[in-house]
Amino acid sequence: MTSASPDVLVLGGGLVGSAVAYGLAREGARVTVLDEDDGGFRASRGNFGLVWIQGKGYGLSPYATWSRSSSTRWPGFAEALLSETGIDVALRQPGGFQFCFNDDELAERNKRLSTLQAELGDYPFQMLDAKEVRERIPQAGPAVIGASYTPMDGHVNPLKLLRGLHVAMQARGVKLVSAERAERIVPEANGFTVHGKRGTYRAARVVLAAGLGNRTLAPFVGLHAPVAPNRGQVLVSERVAPFLHYPTLNVRQTDEGTVQFGDSMEEVGFDDFTTTHVLADIARRGVRAFPMLKHVRLVRMWAALRVYSPDGFPIYDQSTKHPGAFVVTCHSGVTLAAAHALRVAPWIMGAPMPGELPNFSARRFENARELTPAH
Repeated sequence: MTSASPDVLVLGGGLVGSAVAYGLAREGARVTVLDEDDGGFRASRGNFGLVWIQGKGYGLSPYATWSRSSSTRWPGFAEALLSETGIDVALRQPGGFQFCFNDDELAERNKRLSTLQAELGDYPFQMLDAKEVRERIPQAGPAVIGASYTPMDGHVNPLKLLRGLHVAMQARGVKLVSAERAERIVPEANGFTVHGKRGTYRAARVVLAAGLGNRTLAPFVGLHAPVAPNRGQVLVSERVAPFLHYPTLNVRQTDEGTVQFGDSMEEVGFDDFTTTHVLADIARRGVRAFPMLKHVRLVRMWAALRVYSPDGFPIYDQSTKHPGAFVVTCHSGVTLAAAHALRVAPWIMGAPMPGELPNFSARRFENARELTPAH
């Protein structure tokens, strides 16, 4: 290893890789981030900006604990980014609503949140009827018959978050190599050599934060990352006067006044194009929730591929075959950004593993490897 080599190579410069890299730099590590060009499948450009807790962890309650550990660290995390960069990521955590349009949806929400509360104890939520919803959100339409609400939820401006992370990590000395795709990793006696399209890079540690690319990179270092794409489509309106002071799962008003509509989940392989019928469904659901939006003009729409494991939960592992190689994969890069910077990064640098993380080892898929469909 030469003295010019970084301590850690982070493969991927999206929200996950950037949060980890920023956290590593806070720990005093020398870090290089390899970030693919704009032709890559960037999950970071397709997210909804939610810092969301309610309902997460149903079926694996440690995920609720892990998500909430990040949510509670978000205020300090946002303040650190603001003080270091001058960028306000517009964090607001007033609580969040999931609207229900029929009795079955209402019953399902109550079941999920009640189960999580029974498993975790400290898990505040309320089920609201139509009258209670409109007392808090007067613009909610007559089709909304109720909602779940938790005080744990919030949202940010995700574009400002990604910019803030890039500015903050580079201010702390992180080297960002743009338009570089990692193609091969070679474990060596003193670390790892990563062969990219444009160059070769060496470090004692390597972190796979390459989203869908982790699936092909992981086997080089004895890791397993059976991730597959899940398409989400998003609509954004023109700016409108402030009316929605809480995030909801399908509609939110941004800090800039635009309204965002989303929450499609589509198994379509690596197709990241928009489709009219899905966008129409998203728009219809948004107008059912808020009829006042019927004549608001839409100004932008896009699709992006999320990163999903077979059970939908994250994957965090250090290689037992090649210690110093880590994988960090999830589909909640905004919610978990604070945990990635403030809890995962110290673990990568040698601190004890956070107590929740053993639940998210890819070893949970070993018995089902033959059953996992290849995408």
